[in-house]
Amino acid sequence: MRRSGLLGRSHRTLFSSSPLRMEALLNEWLWQAGFWLPAGVHWQDMDDGHFPLPRDLLYTLPLAVAFIALRYVFERLVGVPLSKHLGVKDRIRVRPASIPKLEAFYKQNSRQPSQIEVLSLGKQCGLSQRKIQTWFRHRRNQDRPSNTKKFCEASWRFVFYLVAFTAGLGSLINTPWFWDHRHCWRGYPKQPMAEPHYWYYILEMGFYLSLLLCVSVDVKRKDFKEQVIHHIATLFLIGFSYCANFVRVGTLVMLLHDSSDFLLESAKMFHYAGWRRTCDSLFVIFALVFLVTRLVVFPSRVLHSTLVVSLEFFKPFKGYYFFNSLLLVLQALHIFWAYLILRMVYKFVFLGKVERDERSDEESEVEDEEEEPEEDGDECSWEQRKGAINSKLASLANNCVLNNLTNQRNINSRLPKAR
Repeated sequence: MRRSGLLGRSHRTLFSSSPLRMEALLNEWLWQAGFWLPAGVHWQDMDDGHFPLPRDLLYTLPLAVAFIALRYVFERLVGVPLSKHLGVKDRIRVRPASIPKLEAFYKQNSRQPSQIEVLSLGKQCGLSQRKIQTWFRHRRNQDRPSNTKKFCEASWRFVFYLVAFTAGLGSLINTPWFWDHRHCWRGYPKQPMAEPHYWYYILEMGFYLSLLLCVSVDVKRKDFKEQVIHHIATLFLIGFSYCANFVRVGTLVMLLHDSSDFLLESAKMFHYAGWRRTCDSLFVIFALVFLVTRLVVFPSRVLHSTLVVSLEFFKPFKGYYFFNSLLLVLQALHIFWAYLILRMVYKFVFLGKVERDERSDEESEVEDEEEEPEEDGDECSWEQRKGAINSKLASLANNCVLNNLTNQRNINSRLPKAR
């Protein structure tokens, strides 16, 4: 048999209902052995044994849906009760009055109307310009994610990264290529894949696919577009390395990334809960692990192995150049984020505070907009006003290291107005 289509070894598995011409074109351009495999190796040579098959990646689609359902249950049965237990508090926000015309404009046109639109809406609703602006400000604040929501998201990612890192380490620590990277290439590409490593790949790809599917409903951050690109690039890298049977080195790359990701998510959780010392300690540990794994271990062990050591076992081919190009792009991102983290730590240690978020995990809309006092006292109760004022004072007093993971605005810029 021959693996000539996406779904595996049979010619008719995927394209049984497709034109034969399309199948031939796909086989000719997409599944050329010269692109995916070293010279002299063909797909027929990969038929015997437990080798990675492209069709396996299709299982990640239903798995991603299962992850989304599991996340929904986890956040409500575990995340919310845990947030209450740790003392996560949500900000009290003034609820705007029910005005159908303004609500329709807010949903269908714009969240921030222009001056001309404010005047037009004021005439339609019989309200002053000030009240129109205040209504939209309150309405925008209503849509901003609560601390509980952000805590639940962070706790879900924390659990997955922790489980993935623990399981990945357990499945790799006894393998020969974990200690000697030359074993990543001995016998390549005819390297049978163990069952734990198969599930490690499939679960990681299914999880990142679920993150991509949920990115539009998750907490919006300033780097929303970069997040989407990152998720797509990660899925592409995992998928390509699986199809080309770069599984051994691929498992090492995933393990290195999981080792610091769960520390960052745990630091966020304690930040939302207000545990500042715990948050600071976890962030310092995260920064150390990130710098060591991404700037030392990754280039000296992984990149050196894929770029140099691998050439002792086969001649370069198209897949070799493509895979290493993706890894070099990944390393460039590591250097960029490491620079931002170091600058953030420097400002905190030597300047006493961090003026703004230096990392990509910064929420773009978290701080409430300034709530100006209303002319009419009947639009909100005194308790709501008191809660809003107290929440602002608490925000101004917050000097946690990870404050910038949730605050977009520069606190210094708000002090004169607060006074």
